[in-house]
Amino acid sequence: MLNSITISQLYVLDQDQALDFYVGKLGFEVQTDMMFGPMRFLTVVLPSDPARAVLLERPAPPSVSDEIAGQVRDLVTKGAAGGHLFFSTDDAYKTHAALKDKGVDLPEEPIVQPYGIDFGFRDPFGNHVRVAQLTPTPPS
Repeated sequence: MLNSITISQLYVLDQDQALDFYVGKLGFEVQTDMMFGPMRFLTVVLPSDPARAVLLERPAPPSVSDEIAGQVRDLVTKGAAGGHLFFSTDDAYKTHAALKDKGVDLPEEPIVQPYGIDFGFRDPFGNHVRVAQLTPTPPS
């Protein structure tokens, strides 16, 4: 049976710009950066969770045809390509302030929800990002 998720994928339009955002602003580290045939295979991980990587993939052959790649790029730009990342944090207010200081565009302030405190934003390509300080579940 399946044991774990090791790599998730997001479409990005520029992998160097994605590195600047995910490594420079969000604190990821590069796990793999290599040419894999005609494509650049670029994965990043959080230092606290190196078993789960995010593939920052350009929509291009060989994964999609040139025609489909153009359609995907259009969807990514509109935030409609389905890219979502959900993160947890110990302090939503502190994380929000730190990201803002690093220049991340944060259209939402942290808000109290039934499950904790969270806020959301988009990466430079339109992918959705949510950060939550989850309320501990009481013991049964």
